[in-house]
Amino acid sequence: MKRRLLHLLIALTATTTYQSAVAQDASMGQMMSMDRSMTQSLGGVDDQVLPESDLPPLPDMPSGFADFDTAYDYTDNATVEIHTLETVLALAAGNNPTIQQARLHVSAETSKALQAGLYPNPVLMYVGEKIGSDGSAGEFQGFEVSQRFVTAGKLQLSRLKYRQRAHVSEHLAIAQTYRVTNAVEVQFIEALAASMRLELQREIEKTAEDGAVTTREQYNQGQANLTAVRRANVMLQKQRLERMATENEYRDALRRLSAIVGVPLSIGPTEGELRPSNALESFDSVLSRLILESPEVLAVRAKLRVDQTTVRREQVEWIPDITIQGGPGYNFSNGDDVYNAGVQIELPIYDRNQGTIRQACQDLRRQQFEIQRIELHLKERLASAYRTYATALQHATEYDRVVIPELRAAYRQLLVSYKDNRIAWPDVLEGQRDYFQARMEQIDQFKHVRQQETMINGFLLDGGLMAAEGPVPPGHIDAVAKPR
Repeated sequence: MKRRLLHLLIALTATTTYQSAVAQDASMGQMMSMDRSMTQSLGGVDDQVLPESDLPPLPDMPSGFADFDTAYDYTDNATVEIHTLETVLALAAGNNPTIQQARLHVSAETSKALQAGLYPNPVLMYVGEKIGSDGSAGEFQGFEVSQRFVTAGKLQLSRLKYRQRAHVSEHLAIAQTYRVTNAVEVQFIEALAASMRLELQREIEKTAEDGAVTTREQYNQGQANLTAVRRANVMLQKQRLERMATENEYRDALRRLSAIVGVPLSIGPTEGELRPSNALESFDSVLSRLILESPEVLAVRAKLRVDQTTVRREQVEWIPDITIQGGPGYNFSNGDDVYNAGVQIELPIYDRNQGTIRQACQDLRRQQFEIQRIELHLKERLASAYRTYATALQHATEYDRVVIPELRAAYRQLLVSYKDNRIAWPDVLEGQRDYFQARMEQIDQFKHVRQQETMINGFLLDGGLMAAEGPVPPGHIDAVAKPR
């Protein structure tokens, strides 16, 4: 019984598997039939010569999102403002807020120096002693004046310390000016390079339009097929998108430049020279100049002198000041005119300012290491910038000397060959694309050269919108009634 049931199950399974296989075969056959039909259909269309009215039309301009708010007519430059490096630097000098912050740091330290050196005010007191003694108003009724006399030159040292901190702020203000100037120049070079690439993109787009029209004419003359017409349309539309991307890049560069400058800039053309004038000196020469003249290094060295004065100031803090007080009065007990006099001095038995002196000495030692750290950090940053500069300059020079002339000559040769009917128009377009592509690559190389040159000549200071540094780290409470 069990054997019969098993045979029945095997038969049912085999039948189901067969039916499934038949169904899959039918499905695959149907798909293959559809593929053959589509292939035959496409082949038929491409083999046919359609009338010009039935050809796929030239694609419309891209209709997606457009930056209409900032669009301007590039062909009418007379109606828009032309940006030059000199004009944007002048605008940044008067409107970048970080430059104003840096100047205020100098003023604040000068004000502290004024306050720290002021002599303490005298104190006027009313004094009444033994009021009610023997039924009188007191043995002494009168006024006293006290004056604290500062010793050990504390006020002079405090004033010197804050004047030196003002000197630190001056170096930091110069550094901030370089940060802003570098940021403006780097961003202007970015916009200028985008503008130059945009001009090339427009030329390539015109060529792509000519190529699409030429391919259609070749199709009508039987020299091109329908596939070539469609490819020409695709190439035209891709080139339009690349041109639009470069336009967006140009607007982005101008908007960033506007943020650093501090005032709105119109989306207008830029004018300037992208080629570097002279090559930089050797790495060691540039590094020596940076270490000697960098505002960062000068600021930390000036801060070292501040710390040295701080140590001297704290070392005399424990020497007590002398307070003298005295004044006239009247003794109501016996009716005599009397006088009070006193001298007050603190005895430095326990507190000799030991902890603060030790802290000031540690700060002085730490600042010595800070000078070393800044010099090494400059060397590290210069190594990276100099490598990028050297590589970009080598590429740009060879593009100027070999690559561009060779591609230009090849392109001209292709044009001559096309006029002699020895090559097809797509070959000319390919040669032209290679030539324009090399020119755009050369623009990028010159851009890198100029940007790195700007940073190296500007002491590698960047961050035109970073808050201006002061002699005291941000957030540190440094405001007291009497700075010392």
